[in-house]
Amino acid sequence: MIDNIPEFLLLALALVAIVIAFILSMAEGALSRITRAGVAEIRQEGKRNAESVERLVDSRQRSVTAVAFFRLLCEMTAAVLITLIIADWLPQWWQVMIVAVIVTALVSTLVVGASPRELGRRNPERILGVLSGPVHILTVLGAPLAALSERLSLSARTDEEREEDAAESLKDMVDLVSESDEIEDDEREMLQSVFELSDTLTREVMVPRTQMITTSTDTPLDKAVALFVRSGFSRVPVIGDDIDDMRGVLYLKDALRAQRRHPDGELSAAEAMRPVRFVPETKHVDELLREMQAESSHIAAAVDEYGGIAGIVTIEDILEELVGELVDEHDADLPEVEDLGDGRFRVPARMPVDEVGELMELEIDDDDVDSIGGLLAKALGKVPIEGAIGESDGVRMAADRFEGRRHHLATVIVERVPEPDDEEEAS
Repeated sequence: MIDNIPEFLLLALALVAIVIAFILSMAEGALSRITRAGVAEIRQEGKRNAESVERLVDSRQRSVTAVAFFRLLCEMTAAVLITLIIADWLPQWWQVMIVAVIVTALVSTLVVGASPRELGRRNPERILGVLSGPVHILTVLGAPLAALSERLSLSARTDEEREEDAAESLKDMVDLVSESDEIEDDEREMLQSVFELSDTLTREVMVPRTQMITTSTDTPLDKAVALFVRSGFSRVPVIGDDIDDMRGVLYLKDALRAQRRHPDGELSAAEAMRPVRFVPETKHVDELLREMQAESSHIAAAVDEYGGIAGIVTIEDILEELVGELVDEHDADLPEVEDLGDGRFRVPARMPVDEVGELMELEIDDDDVDSIGGLLAKALGKVPIEGAIGESDGVRMAADRFEGRRHHLATVIVERVPEPDDEEEAS
């Protein structure tokens, strides 16, 4: 029966099957790439098939499954027809098998595979604008198969696996967009930061305990307000016996409100503080952000594995992971070293102590710290705030300027500690 079929008819049918598979491969690539914005663009252009394209996007997975099925059906049909044609040319069955496999693989890879699919991905709106009608018909015809495939896929995978696959697909899409010139560098960094947020732990963004500004429960509110003014913070943790005994958080607005209500009363920080939220330092930042938003909380205490306070974290700390450091509008570029006269210098807090020693013609020998800001903190025994003064190794240091949302010490005013003879002469 097959011998009675003309060879040119088999070849023509094979070519038709290959062309249809080529077109369906383009449609498959376009379906995987088109976005809601692309559909809106088609609608704005006033094309009549905009609604059809939108329906395809709404049922994208089923449409892709149906198109892929009919594309594969056309490829298999072409493979069978090509094998029949080759069988008339070659006498041995193994020769027919080898040649048919090679020819079919080349056709499937080069003609039907990567090239048309990439063409569809590059022009999804144009391709679907032309093929939306036939693709919609195939989607309807292949609906039972698509539904069965979807049900089998869902039953074979857990919810966690499906969520991971969706997240990975979205990451791949962002990486692909990031490689193009369609978005700016800062937008690209922000997109990547959003996905990295799920892998970031609280301890990576928190203010460590060594840099925390705190107040005690028995601190009078007027002194607490003075601490707010000097430190530049609007929220300060309230501690009991030590930093691991954190009792709550005092807000500047709460302290001022309490002072207005009791102008003659001697209130303490404990009477105006709010409860503090404790979270493990290993908690993922994206989860913490959702919880803080749900509870309208702006600050939390991070706890280490031994139950001690590891640091504090605020919503602003998390946002900085997304958009970069939030710089205060009053911050300015600071000079490296500024001579103030009378042997006084304004230097960056990060300036190495040995360079400060050379500037002051002194030998500063301290292996515990590297910078002049660290030397001041060591001399004080706590985190410096505005106006704090300390002395070490013959150098008098005064906390000068602070910058950034966390109010990092930016500059320190240094001078030599006067010799006793100099002080007597001055008096």
